[in-house]
Amino acid sequence: MSVTDLGMPAFPAAAARATRDTRLRANLRHATHTIRDKRARAVGELADWAELRAAGRAIKDRTLRHLDHYLESLEEAVTAAGGRVHWAADAAEANRIVTRLVRATGEREVVKVKSMATQEIGLNEALAEAGISAYETDLAELIVQLGKDRPSHILVPAIHRNRSEIRDIFRSEMGDWGRPAPEGLTDRPSDLAEAARLHLREKFLRAKVGISGANFMVAETGTLVVVESEGNGRMCLTLPETLISVVGIEKVVPTWQDLEVFLQLLPRSATAERMNPYTSMWTGTTDGDGPRTFHLVLLDNGRTDTLADTVGRQALRCIRCSACLNVCPVYERAGGHAYGSAYPGPIGAILTPQLRGTASELDASLPYASSLCGACYEVCPVAIDIPEVLVHLRERVVEGGRVTRRGVRTVIRPAKGHAAERAAMRAAAFAFDRPGVLRAGQRLAARTRRLHPRRLPGPGRAWTDTRDLPPVEAESFRDWWQRTRGGERGSGQEGAK
Repeated sequence: MSVTDLGMPAFPAAAARATRDTRLRANLRHATHTIRDKRARAVGELADWAELRAAGRAIKDRTLRHLDHYLESLEEAVTAAGGRVHWAADAAEANRIVTRLVRATGEREVVKVKSMATQEIGLNEALAEAGISAYETDLAELIVQLGKDRPSHILVPAIHRNRSEIRDIFRSEMGDWGRPAPEGLTDRPSDLAEAARLHLREKFLRAKVGISGANFMVAETGTLVVVESEGNGRMCLTLPETLISVVGIEKVVPTWQDLEVFLQLLPRSATAERMNPYTSMWTGTTDGDGPRTFHLVLLDNGRTDTLADTVGRQALRCIRCSACLNVCPVYERAGGHAYGSAYPGPIGAILTPQLRGTASELDASLPYASSLCGACYEVCPVAIDIPEVLVHLRERVVEGGRVTRRGVRTVIRPAKGHAAERAAMRAAAFAFDRPGVLRAGQRLAARTRRLHPRRLPGPGRAWTDTRDLPPVEAESFRDWWQRTRGGERGSGQEGAK
């Protein structure tokens, strides 16, 4: 997987730091509320949104059930159209393939379309080690790269930055990467966009190699699709002589008719637009038009293992719209960096632990980075039940059990630090399965309620740092019912209203 988590603390520690950053919280609150309000209006325009959502879910599920078939069809179609397909089992293999392909051109610079798959595998860092400079061309990704930062949002990677911060980054860093920022640059959006346009134009015209991801791949024709709003994708996909696309294997769809559904779902859920300003499609190579050489790197990197999990596999439906981030109260307060992954927010909390496993403290903490409020499921355009998968992964973290790793069924041990939780859950299961024990425990708790602390000791302290323990009633509902209604059983009278 990616190197983005190296040195990252577990989510609770990272989130605790982030929530103390008042400027970060203000930036996130303003941006996420604006985006989600616009999305709600765009979705509300369609009377058949629920049907489209169900169709998207069904298409994805059908494709995942027969993923091997559609990937082989895709490879045949891409090859027939003049492209070449490479299979990468993991991040290291994908990076080796791309590095080798770039070196074969003799070039030492590449321009990139925004790609979460290349962030996932740490491609920029791998290319840098090989002496190859990779230039991000998406405006937000450019801001992140110039600021020596990391993306914090799927759709708006620089969502944690405000206009004045971006102006300062452009002024201080642009000159080291290419054309410097104009003298007297202001923080007006139009001025910032113009500075980025001038800076990037030189790179577009000079670059001989482009690297992209893809939002979708159409198996029946071998066509790849990128949707974006700035036009930088169109420049990267058409001007270079060599194009290398790194795409997760789950991005395939069977037919153009299936693609139609997602080209309605994605823009409204992502940018709150009826359609994306730029929808670029390419199929292999064509003489005299676009790149002369096209390589498609199909990336597994844990996806096949995720597919083997009948509950967790629904995460592979994700079309990277980021709607779940914009409604998540945890993301809004903690920001994307706390997740330590290319995939922040609710989708990252279920996708990353499946792709990377739960061996590290960070990855084991991600399924807990949620209040389980369910808002993410309500807005997901392909109906991923994120709360269901979160609970499923929490069980894996606490109990361990059988999982698939690199195609092999294996048994993992419970994550460290959950012994008290396991003991508490087993004690609760024991009591709930024995009414007499449960009744005795309830009566004991009621009779000792004046001795109960407001804060828990030991492992429970973290839970009560931000909330009080609920008070215990003087008697249980069972005892109250027996005392007040016990004599009415069989009399035909109704219970308490």
